[in-house]
Amino acid sequence: MSEDTIFGFGCMRLPQTDEKNPESINQEEFNKMVDYYMENGFNYFDTSYAYHNGKSEIAIKKAVIDRYPRESYKIADKLPTWLLQKTEDNEKYFNEMLERLNIKYFDNLFIHNINKSWLKQAKKANTFDFVKKIKEEGKAKQIGFSFHDLPELLEETLKEYSEIFDFVQLEINYFDWEDPILQAKKCYEIVSKYNLDIYVMEPLKGGTLVNINEEIKKDFKKFNPNASIASFALRFCASLKNVKVVLSGMNKYEDVVDNCKTFTNFKPLNKEELKFLEKEAEKLRKAIPIHCSYCNYCIEHCPVKIPIPEYFNFYNNNAQTPGSHLPSFYYGIASAESAPAKDCIECGTCVDYCTQKINIPEELKKVSKLFDTPEE
Repeated sequence: MSEDTIFGFGCMRLPQTDEKNPESINQEEFNKMVDYYMENGFNYFDTSYAYHNGKSEIAIKKAVIDRYPRESYKIADKLPTWLLQKTEDNEKYFNEMLERLNIKYFDNLFIHNINKSWLKQAKKANTFDFVKKIKEEGKAKQIGFSFHDLPELLEETLKEYSEIFDFVQLEINYFDWEDPILQAKKCYEIVSKYNLDIYVMEPLKGGTLVNINEEIKKDFKKFNPNASIASFALRFCASLKNVKVVLSGMNKYEDVVDNCKTFTNFKPLNKEELKFLEKEAEKLRKAIPIHCSYCNYCIEHCPVKIPIPEYFNFYNNNAQTPGSHLPSFYYGIASAESAPAKDCIECGTCVDYCTQKINIPEELKKVSKLFDTPEE
């Protein structure tokens, strides 16, 4: 890990007072987490126009901007690519982001979630020219984009636009590193080839790499009883060359304490640890049937409003802990609050926005077969 590598505070999954309401951010808990994080020498906060339905930026204002001098922290924010229909929309949403945070510039400005669909929208709205102009005007110190698609599209994008960017944010973790679909390693190599900084998101794959079964937990504890499971995943990412920021989406004070410990007096992974993670990744692939990162992008585009990640989480947890009470939890949500998995109309819209390239309609059939009460 280089000396200027930053442990970033991801603000996509902040603590909530109501787990069903993403807008119900627990501000008091978040403030406490921010204070510990800052006191331990870290200062990079990553958010988006969309996180927590727009409340993430406001929470950061209250926890960070209203309480610390501007030069003491860095703010990274993302333009909502899916909302950009015309050129004027860039300025509209950019100004709204600044207003929510009550700042005059961003340290890092992203074009959010470049994939096959949203790349077309960004081009149509001239967003690449816009972020270049914003940097020239001093309203963003650095510019880049977050990426959720296949290596071929990443190569295509960088071939055309690499000269204007400072960084690319990629989903990297030891689980996806050799994955034949996501190809995290290949994406990493492409960005490195263009000599751009790499920012890492989802090092824990939305919690998948820490919410594991007892057998795999025992493997980690046997290998190193003094290290947390999360620390292995974070160190994997931070040990890679050209990685400048590793984000962690923390929603508990204990997570902040543990992660700060990992990055204080940081030690890169050695060969023995890398070999161990490679072995555990194979075990996890067999134990976790649906490789979801629980980012929720699919929900926003589901016409039936099926809570897809929540159902996938139930399904995955049931696979690791058979005979649990998860079916009753599923039934309670599906019957009272949301559409059940069986209501999927197989339109395929969700697949276009899935960051993990999951065939969601097919997986929902498996969820329905396991959990849905047979029709009489």
